[in-house]
Amino acid sequence: MLALTFSTGVIDAVGYLGLDRVFTGNMTGNVVILAMALTGADKLPVVGPVIALVLFMAGAATAGRVLRPIAAGWSHRSTTLFTVVGVILGVGAIASLAFPSPRPDALSFAVTGILGYAMGMQAGAARHIAVKDVTTVVVTSTLVGLAFDSTLGGGGGQPWKRRAGAILLLGAGAATGAALLRVHLGLGMALSALVTIAVGILGHIGQPNVDARE
Repeated sequence: MLALTFSTGVIDAVGYLGLDRVFTGNMTGNVVILAMALTGADKLPVVGPVIALVLFMAGAATAGRVLRPIAAGWSHRSTTLFTVVGVILGVGAIASLAFPSPRPDALSFAVTGILGYAMGMQAGAARHIAVKDVTTVVVTSTLVGLAFDSTLGGGGGQPWKRRAGAILLLGAGAATGAALLRVHLGLGMALSALVTIAVGILGHIGQPNVDARE
């Protein structure tokens, strides 16, 4: 899940810097951008955030439809979903690599939709696996937990390594995505595709699964 958090950072950097200020993983950012855009503020995009929001929800709904019949935890269905996410990201990378910059608006919107759908599916699968404080797409609640349960907040012990890791890896992914974007938009998506497929394979091999309880 931490590896997927890194991957999301990469994808959000690709979306925000390469697809006209659109988040495809962090939907909180999209809601805020869209709300400001509707007031005409700073020529912010409207179509891109709407596409990302709608497709993200469609991806999460797909994950829910696939995983709801089985108990929480890793299963062969989780592996399948993460593999599909990786393939979708790979398709987005290939589509972007096929077109030089500047890209047609239709292609940018298509890539936005592809990324939004993939990130929604990933977030839904991560929710079902239910690793505490690691949603893979946002770290706001993780930051709250880190501060609330800290010594300054009057708390005791907490899984601070996991929480700090999620925060740092999302940032590291964003930095990596921004660096790759200087070369080409598709490279960040290609990296995220490889990470996601690797997570699916290693998770399937190494984690207890719930297939027997379906």
